[in-house]
Amino acid sequence: MAQKIAVVLFQLGGPDSPEAVKPFLYNLFRDPDIIDFPGAFLGRRIFAKVISTLRTNVVGEHYKEIGGSPILELTNRQAAALEASLRKEGIDATVLVAMRYWHPMTDEAVRAVKAGSFDKVILLPLYPQFSQATTYSSMNEWNRQTRKQNLNGTPAQLICCYPNHPQLIEAFVDNINLALRRFKNVRQDEVDLLFSAHGVPVEFIENGDPYQLQIEETVRRVVEQGRWKSQHVLCYQSRVGKQQWLGPSLLETIEQREASGSRHMLVVPIAFVTEHIETLHEIDIEAREHAEQRGGAQFEMMPALNDHPKFIACLTDLVLARLHSRFDPVSKCERLRQEHPERPNPTLCPWYGKQPG
Repeated sequence: MAQKIAVVLFQLGGPDSPEAVKPFLYNLFRDPDIIDFPGAFLGRRIFAKVISTLRTNVVGEHYKEIGGSPILELTNRQAAALEASLRKEGIDATVLVAMRYWHPMTDEAVRAVKAGSFDKVILLPLYPQFSQATTYSSMNEWNRQTRKQNLNGTPAQLICCYPNHPQLIEAFVDNINLALRRFKNVRQDEVDLLFSAHGVPVEFIENGDPYQLQIEETVRRVVEQGRWKSQHVLCYQSRVGKQQWLGPSLLETIEQREASGSRHMLVVPIAFVTEHIETLHEIDIEAREHAEQRGGAQFEMMPALNDHPKFIACLTDLVLARLHSRFDPVSKCERLRQEHPERPNPTLCPWYGKQPG
């Protein structure tokens, strides 16, 4: 008899109503894998309450400007497409969604797995690049909830990362080519490609987070395959607080490129596979205004992968490889580590160091 498989998609989530903005922010800012400081065990909830209260109105306006968060609808589309793809491969799979900060949250996915009497669970992050702030946090929450609900008897396997999966790279190349068509009567070498990834504190990287290496790997593979004549640069966005974050920032990069004479820019969200506030507002509204105010002739954003057929094929292959013991993240991580001995060892990667839990 074929095994019943549950595939759980990890994603950050987003508020599904104006009233959900504040509790969504509260859940985000009380995450121990993101917010840590001396005495945080005692003060994290107070900190989260204060910050979420202060930011609710501004963030709520941002969501209003983009018509609300589309992340759940789009993630559900990804889940449905992946489930259909796996069933075509003869896999009796049910694909569930586990959002980190808003519904359907991880505890809901755990309850669904428990009720479904599945033989095996595959945990698949919708974060191609591993980070403490994303996959690590989601995996920690999964472990907390499975212990709480006594799901430990159902084996679960994590797909930790896939920054250079061939079909992921092809999907990015397709979407970049599609976006480049918007530049009419402009030579390709006149369009700058700005690869923008969600930033993380530099401290994360110094403590062994492999995120920066994997982001650079994705960009390198995309540029190699795309063979565009355009100049390209990697930058980061979504900086919060006063601590040092990975840079340069997206806005700084726009200023630098325009100062050097660039007037046509295409921003490529390289760490985001689903449209959400960081793409639709932070890039397509805020960064666009920043560029246009400084005289840029044309500013465009590549659409997120969403349910692009090649991205769904990537996810399908990852699940099949995990089921058939073909998934080998160690060799890929090891190669990156050997190629960059000057970087901290990826001690937060579950294959090398501290296990989520």
